[in-house]
Amino acid sequence: MSDPLALRPWVVLVVAATAVVTYLTKVGGIWLLSRVEVSDRVRAGLEVLPGAIVVAVLGPQLAEGGPPEWAAAAVVALVARRTGNILLSLAAGVGAVVAFRALL
Repeated sequence: MSDPLALRPWVVLVVAATAVVTYLTKVGGIWLLSRVEVSDRVRAGLEVLPGAIVVAVLGPQLAEGGPPEWAAAAVVALVARRTGNILLSLAAGVGAVVAFRALL
């Protein structure tokens, strides 16, 4: 019987290839934007894009969630509002959803 936690070479290869493609995509975008003059409107749109992506990814999950997820979202909103720190908000949200799922 094989070890379920053993690293398979093709899995490592896929993860490494994904990392390389992700890096090239990011570097390519930065290179492309350094060659093009960006208007203030486009710059403003690009600055809020990460937050919009997070909302687009998490929104449906939150809509399908229940009281624990909704309470955790409230904790995230509160921490983000008070601290303005995304990483701290993320950590608070993960901790809150684990705690609320255990309690509710």
